Amino acid sequence: MRFVLLALTVFTGTVSADEMPWIVVTKEKNGFIRESTKESFVPWGFNYDHDEKGRLLEDYWDAEWDKVNRDFRTMKKLGANVVRIHLQVSKFLESPAKSNEKALERLTKLLKLSEDVGLYLDLTGLGCYHKADVPDWYDKLSESDRWEAQEFFWKAVADRCAQSPAVFCYDLMNEPVSPAGKRKEGDWLGPAFGGKHFVQVIALDQRERLRVDIARAWIKQLAAAIREKDKRHLITVGLVDWSLDRPGLTSGFVPTKVADDLDFICVHLYPKSGKLKEDLETLAGFAVGKPVVIEETFPLGCSPQELGEFIDASNKHAHGWIGFYWGKPPEELRKSKKIVDAITLGWLEFFEKRACHKK
Repeated sequence: MRFVLLALTVFTGTVSADEMPWIVVTKEKNGFIRESTKESFVPWGFNYDHDEKGRLLEDYWDAEWDKVNRDFRTMKKLGANVVRIHLQVSKFLESPAKSNEKALERLTKLLKLSEDVGLYLDLTGLGCYHKADVPDWYDKLSESDRWEAQEFFWKAVADRCAQSPAVFCYDLMNEPVSPAGKRKEGDWLGPAFGGKHFVQVIALDQRERLRVDIARAWIKQLAAAIREKDKRHLITVGLVDWSLDRPGLTSGFVPTKVADDLDFICVHLYPKSGKLKEDLETLAGFAVGKPVVIEETFPLGCSPQELGEFIDASNKHAHGWIGFYWGKPPEELRKSKKIVDAITLGWLEFFEKRACHKK
């Protein structure tokens, strides 16, 4: 069982950058290993996308660094080895070709914290989660100019992160969609969920192109930009579970056709009660000859117990799992009478039990 390996490879002590092995894909492309030791590495961690007040990381990492430090150490104590953070365009770009040096310095500080604590980072970029924060100039760009600005974003981030072993991967964008037909000018974001826009389109007009060709070209362009600055860290993209080429809603990012320039595949999959078979069939569609990480999962539509059953059964295709941590530790959640806190507590207790956090 992969969780046996996990129990042996997660630990709670601090490490230095020199001691932190780089993570690579196995030669067989069936998982990950620590490059220097050849030990199996199973991503098991949290999305740290917002705090208990709904604030994005960049909203408080300047004034409340102690909170970030505390949360990272709590996630490590719970047994995590990966933390996924979400970087916003509005915080890292001042213009299409000018980065925000203060934000990059804060990112450097986060890398150092991750190295000290012993947590790897899944760096997800190009976020536009708070629509009010998205710069007007960014939404007014043409498709080609927007892609160039996104290139600049990733070059700046990759240049800052290239030498740190604490980076597990660069995730090009959270839940991108290739357009079907034509959208209104400036209409780059999908519907809000919980007040945040997690989905965005990579173009406004499909024109005469196949959707998958747009997706493939976009991945190729951004991956090449990263490789100009960093030839070592892994590259992926966070795909919605409706990315498969089948009837109904699709994202245009068909796994079998967009995987060439990615080191591994990420899927966001939230199991539903009574639909374990269907969820596993969906997961199987993302197994395209490269490692698969379930980059987002949580008991939204099922119980923590059912989520555990799904994770156990997903071992056939998945090589890592990333849930959520929103700044409230278990001891605080136990004092709450809110349903959402009870669900989160159930998830964290399950997570900690499975991680075992043994040395």
